[in-house]
Amino acid sequence: MSYTAFLILILIIAVALILIVMVQNPKGGGLSSSFGGGGASSIGGVQSTNNFLDRTTWTLAIAMFALILLANFAIPRQGDSGVNLDNTINDVTTPATTTTPETNDSINK
Repeated sequence: MSYTAFLILILIIAVALILIVMVQNPKGGGLSSSFGGGGASSIGGVQSTNNFLDRTTWTLAIAMFALILLANFAIPRQGDSGVNLDNTINDVTTPATTTTPETNDSINK
């Protein structure tokens, strides 16, 4: 697979993971109960739906982690060898030493 395909898959899984996490019922306290949403968490809570959402969350998270690791190997790289500094060091020029101009300021005296 190409690197672009990995990026597209990672983005799709990331959006799906965000949506799945937002759909889940809160498990306890947290910010929702601080703002008056604590009583609403018991309305319509079905245990089999929670199990499905939990498994889907873990599956998407593991798939995203694996795709991110695999995308590292698909990154296009330049050349086969490592960093070669020999040519770089030979091309470096040192700056010429500069002298400060003479002025009539009291700081330079």
